[in-house]
Amino acid sequence: MVNFFNKNVRYLILLMLFLATTINYADRATIAIAGADIQSDLGITPITLGYIFSAFGWAYVLGQIPGGWLLDRFGSRKVYAYSIFFWSLFTLIQGGIDQLSIAMAVPFLFMLRFLVGLSEAPSFPGNARIVAAWFPTSERGRASAVFNSAQYFATALFAPLFGWIVYSFGWQYVFFVMGVVGIIFSAVWLKVIYSPKEHPKLSKSELSYIADNGALVDMDVSEKKSDGPNWKLIRQLLCNRMLVGVYIGQYGINAITYFFLTWFPVYLVQEKGMTILKAGFVASLPAICGFLGGILGGIISDWLLKKGHSLTSARKIPIIFGLSLSMTMFACNYVEQDWLIVGIMAFAFFGKGLGALGWAVVADTSPKQIAGLSGGLFNTFGNLASITTPVVIGYIINITGSFEWALIYVAANALLAVVSYLFIVGPIKRVKLDLSTKDRHSNDEGIKEWS
Repeated sequence: MVNFFNKNVRYLILLMLFLATTINYADRATIAIAGADIQSDLGITPITLGYIFSAFGWAYVLGQIPGGWLLDRFGSRKVYAYSIFFWSLFTLIQGGIDQLSIAMAVPFLFMLRFLVGLSEAPSFPGNARIVAAWFPTSERGRASAVFNSAQYFATALFAPLFGWIVYSFGWQYVFFVMGVVGIIFSAVWLKVIYSPKEHPKLSKSELSYIADNGALVDMDVSEKKSDGPNWKLIRQLLCNRMLVGVYIGQYGINAITYFFLTWFPVYLVQEKGMTILKAGFVASLPAICGFLGGILGGIISDWLLKKGHSLTSARKIPIIFGLSLSMTMFACNYVEQDWLIVGIMAFAFFGKGLGALGWAVVADTSPKQIAGLSGGLFNTFGNLASITTPVVIGYIINITGSFEWALIYVAANALLAVVSYLFIVGPIKRVKLDLSTKDRHSNDEGIKEWS
């Protein structure tokens, strides 16, 4: 195994992205598994819990463009390491909120979730940026699918563990465990991650292979660094029809993600009467299917590309088909048996995994001059769903007293993503920026993309 990674350093880099993203999503999921007990202990309403769930999203969205700029300015290695350390530290501190009065615990928990979201903001733009730097075009779909599938792997691995920890020791300990794991991993990251041209173990043959086949190996070694986000270039991205369609699609995809990361365990406990221990194990089954779907989606996409299909077809086919499958989750409203509900959710989450190729599209389309900013902008729009989904579902439950319309709402977001990729995105290709200083000309060029 060591010899394999020495000869294929890019796969060692991908393993690190997978592990970092696993820890990332495990930290996000801590609040979901602990949510029912926290709601009971603090005596809060579903609406208040929904806002606590959404605190992560507010900061995560606000931090995307600054986080993307930091990646472009200082490089992926250091910025990502600081990101891992601080989100883990703030996760660790959440375990101590039971020492506060109820009046103080709710706003303090909201603030800590907000800080976790702000700290995690550079993570996925960093993933896309590192994949673009280390992987040739023909391997990018699989590489992006691998790190993206870590979100499902995290739930499959940690949901049963978290359920057992909450059941046996109390909800506080899930935060302690993940905080310590992340802090240790941030040190490992600095020992392993480098840009391609600076990595001490990368052979000349592997560097030539990835560079000659589309990897942006010089992304972090350019001579001139920006002093701040270039809003003229960002405006060009916002005027690009293809990218706007991709942003809308990612919003729909993330609405599904954040249902599973926030309300799904609560749904199992409160709507279906499961214990938190059983809910933890049950939540892992759809996650396993999502993981398998995520890996398969990347394999299918790259296989289509190698068989001569256009980049557009190779990316869109798994996305549209997979998200069409994920819409079936609303059928849970019409069945009673637990095993059937789990089966439908597993099928829906498999489809979501199959179609979650948005980050591969980002790696395919981002201008190398602002790859971090491009990924940050994509994640900004996509993660608006991390704000709206928990809050909207909280209001739905509070008003209706059930999850029936909540499931319909999530399925409708999957439909939104399908429609966007079918009718808005158009051909998928790398965006070429107008680097002139004339703002008016930049706007004119961007607007042409819509015609």
